[in-house]
Amino acid sequence: MSELSPLREAVVDLGAIRGNVETLRRTIGTEHLIAVVKANGYGHGAVPVARAALAGGADRLGVADLAEAIELREAGITAPVLAWLHDSDPDFDTAIAAGIEVGVSTLAQLDALTAAAKRAGGTAVAHLKLDTGLSRNGVAPDAWPEVVRAAHAAETAGLLRVAGVFSHLSGTDAESDAAQADAFDRGLAEAARAGLNPELAHLAASGAALTLPRCRYNTARVGIAIYGVSPFPERDPSEFGLRPAMTLRSRVVAVRRIQEGQGVSYGHTYRALRDTTLALVPVGYADGVPRQASGRAEVSIGGLRHPIAGRVAMDQIVIAVGDEPVQVGDEVVLFGDPATGAPSAEDWARAADTIGYEIVTRLGRRVTRSYV
Repeated sequence: MSELSPLREAVVDLGAIRGNVETLRRTIGTEHLIAVVKANGYGHGAVPVARAALAGGADRLGVADLAEAIELREAGITAPVLAWLHDSDPDFDTAIAAGIEVGVSTLAQLDALTAAAKRAGGTAVAHLKLDTGLSRNGVAPDAWPEVVRAAHAAETAGLLRVAGVFSHLSGTDAESDAAQADAFDRGLAEAARAGLNPELAHLAASGAALTLPRCRYNTARVGIAIYGVSPFPERDPSEFGLRPAMTLRSRVVAVRRIQEGQGVSYGHTYRALRDTTLALVPVGYADGVPRQASGRAEVSIGGLRHPIAGRVAMDQIVIAVGDEPVQVGDEVVLFGDPATGAPSAEDWARAADTIGYEIVTRLGRRVTRSYV
């Protein structure tokens, strides 16, 4: 690793993201594909990821909130963008001015959106979010008739265009997913009875898009899969033809030899079983390395995997390398593409009792993102 390279670096392979989207388009086969780039592109960088996903065949983008959508517009991205999670007093005027499609989860949001359209003298674009059993945001089933009628009235008045109807699965089990798909079908029928004819119907996120054809409808809304991280903790992304896009790396900044029985890091939860060499790496939980993975996760140095010795600290981890010849300046890969021999984000997730989504999205501001 070059002396001028960042001390803590997440290298993002945009070719992998582009290739993953191409694979997903072939596999899923829906007419439309929404690439979800919320949370700074799941930690990968929203703007470069959005461009790579569009180049790979996604025709739309999805984000959580309006600020994330505005970031894409300010970067010059003109593709349709949907934002679906809003504050109590959302700035729908800005959304309309920027041509952002708005996810609507309540009658109050629908009213606020149509009022903004009236002020703008234009037409707002909405996707109606239905709660089909996840019990988060989304129009509750008993309110579906009222909301779809109000949406149709706003369409008739030229204030609104309902571009889509969508929901989100809980992923609890096959029976629950089927029940939610049944509910979604009822919601689509309710919208049709009210006179709505949305272009897009999207229920499936990455997991269902890959494994539940019934839930694909004409649009899939894929997030974690485009980054080459598996939506299923027990399955490797390579099973779906996906390649991890992010490699998190640092370097060795100190090396020392300790004797059998000597403790390492806070609380001495690790004691050497024999004389061993330790490598100090300047990443810690302030950088997003999960403390829960203390003593359990591994890193790769020189193509060999070695365990974390003791607790993850705020700024550093200690790696036990045994008798391997490790030197200051050697590259350390925390996670990346397992095809290279590195641990994967899924490996770290298992070590931390979490999911791959959290491993890639939690990286802190000290971690430099670079792109290849």
